[in-house]
Amino acid sequence: MKLTFKGGIHPYEGKELTMDKEVIEYLPKGDMVYPLSQHIGKPAKPVVKKGDEVKAGDLIAEADGFVSANIHASVSGKVKAIEPRLTSSGSKVDSIVIENDGLYETKEFIPNDKEISEYTKEEIIGAIKAAGIVGMGGAGFPTHVKLSPKEPDKIDRIIVNASECEPYLTSDYRRLMEEPDKVIDGLRLVLSMFPGSKGIIGIESNKPKAIALLREKLAGDSDITVNKLKTKYPEGAERQLIYANTGRYINSKMLPADAGCIVHNVDTVYAISEAVREGKPLMDRIVTVTGDAIENPTNFKVKIGTSYKELVEAAGGFKNDPAKIIAGGPMMGKAIYTLDMPITKTNSAILAMTKDEVAEYESSACIRCGRCVSVCPGRVMPNMLGDLAEAGAVDEFLANNGMECCECGCCSYVCPAKRHLTQTIAGMRKNILANKKK
Repeated sequence: MKLTFKGGIHPYEGKELTMDKEVIEYLPKGDMVYPLSQHIGKPAKPVVKKGDEVKAGDLIAEADGFVSANIHASVSGKVKAIEPRLTSSGSKVDSIVIENDGLYETKEFIPNDKEISEYTKEEIIGAIKAAGIVGMGGAGFPTHVKLSPKEPDKIDRIIVNASECEPYLTSDYRRLMEEPDKVIDGLRLVLSMFPGSKGIIGIESNKPKAIALLREKLAGDSDITVNKLKTKYPEGAERQLIYANTGRYINSKMLPADAGCIVHNVDTVYAISEAVREGKPLMDRIVTVTGDAIENPTNFKVKIGTSYKELVEAAGGFKNDPAKIIAGGPMMGKAIYTLDMPITKTNSAILAMTKDEVAEYESSACIRCGRCVSVCPGRVMPNMLGDLAEAGAVDEFLANNGMECCECGCCSYVCPAKRHLTQTIAGMRKNILANKKK
């Protein structure tokens, strides 16, 4: 039986471009840029200044508050500047720029490879916080905060999001195939923090080799289950993932912890293992560089701070002029107009397409077909919410559960009128949340 949720779509996957290619480690050549906001919460505070010499692994910015995260150098070199730099969010962010000396000298890390039962919860949390680990699926929520729920005794499910439902992306899949032991170890470390909890690794059915490998590795383990999920987008969205694996429902006013769950991305639990066992901070991640405009689509192990431009060149450059370049996947990624920006902790892909299907059509009036309602995993009416957002009708938008939209893009994908529903609704939600903060 394949576990799933109500709604969703099945777009062209595009994963065959990189799925069976082993990860290649890329050593950057140019300047490295480290935005101080690579996570949800307060930006990190620099602890270095212009002219300072650093090694890979050195702390260069420290968490400035509970909901914040440390940032470490991923290469050796000299601090060149601390200045605003463009990021994939579309805005300029204060960043530390390091002149890469090409030597890749690395700080010595202190391993702590004890039996899992010998670690205290405080030790694990401390190692995670020191390493600057955040949610690497895109949200960037500081992991030490997520693992410090108000009512820890109620946590009984730790879910590893290995569904990777976003088209084209295969970075999580390659991590599972090439380094499954560290992924499992990271999950076991988290389980040890919540006595009596069970682990779930949720993988979509279009990755049968990964399912088989993980089940083989975990044969006889009564604490961790590998669930086969139906291949459907957005299976990896937090609410849908929790429902598919546990039958528990959460809404926009709830956290996963309210349903007794904590959800981590594959790369996040991998980073937890490295931080706790080896004392290594988060300095690199796997990035998928793909699309029909890329000469040689590849999964790269990339040092945080590496330029997008270098990665595209490492993949052979563009074989055709791209009509659109996206930071992330085609459904929830963001279109970018330049490659002059750095890889951060939350960047999982660079997608370059020769055809911009969105630009080929003009939107027209809603024809009331109901397709957007049938595919919406948030169980709302996107057609109505789009109208209310366009009219600026905040009260009506809220009354019709507008905040339940997860901005997955399913409604825009199926709309025959080509209405920009997701973008319109997302804009309204952003304004409402901003006004709440005021």
